[in-house]
Amino acid sequence: MSIQRLLLYFICIQLTFGLFSCRMFNHSRMFKTETEIVVDSVRQILKEGTPTYLIQKNDFLEVQIHTNGGERLVDPNNEMMMNQNNYQNRLEKPKYLVRQDGKVRLPMVGEIFLEGKTLREADSLLSLQYSKFYEDPFVITKFGNKRVIVLGPQGGKVIPLENQKLNLVEVIALYGGILENGKAFNIRHIRGDLKNPDVTIVDLSTIEGMKKANLQVEPNDIVYIEPVRRVLSESAREIAPIISVLGTLITLVVLITTVK
Repeated sequence: MSIQRLLLYFICIQLTFGLFSCRMFNHSRMFKTETEIVVDSVRQILKEGTPTYLIQKNDFLEVQIHTNGGERLVDPNNEMMMNQNNYQNRLEKPKYLVRQDGKVRLPMVGEIFLEGKTLREADSLLSLQYSKFYEDPFVITKFGNKRVIVLGPQGGKVIPLENQKLNLVEVIALYGGILENGKAFNIRHIRGDLKNPDVTIVDLSTIEGMKKANLQVEPNDIVYIEPVRRVLSESAREIAPIISVLGTLITLVVLITTVK
């Protein structure tokens, strides 16, 4: 076999791996869709505006109680804030589970049925219950487990929904924004049953796209920011070991042929 023919084979192999590399460098891409998708349920949410979260089974609630209409924070049974001087304890607020019967067991007042109520309704009900123990109580109830999952070039992050007015742009900002390795024009907003999800493809690279992106997020939504693929660098990295091995083999064949 001539050296020229070996070099020709080597070039053909390089071209072959180069073509396959177009598939190889997309190996981490997720949630592919053929076209832009905006389903009817998402359109309806866009029309309705800010959703109202209802308390459901398996939710965790954070409860703060103030006296005198909000003047001073109180601590029923010393269960909410055991040590004012301990920073860690102040951060780790206790959470109360909504059981399968829709009830929550809270300090002092015992079991209260809260399933199906909004946070504001829960605040009013708990204020009435705690008025048996405190003067003019003011109760603030928050969800402790409502969250949105964001996946992108910087990895994955769980964003807690501390209020009901977070939109898609704010969630992305909490994630860390879209850096140079993320596609602002290709963001997937996924909602609902993962077996049959509602998907919206959002373009934040334009003002018109941002108007569409003013979509209020809901608990358990998934936001996927597609990463930018650098074809040349990733292809070279993928096929470099193979080319190195082939180059070594061809060098050995050339040496053996030359010696003969």
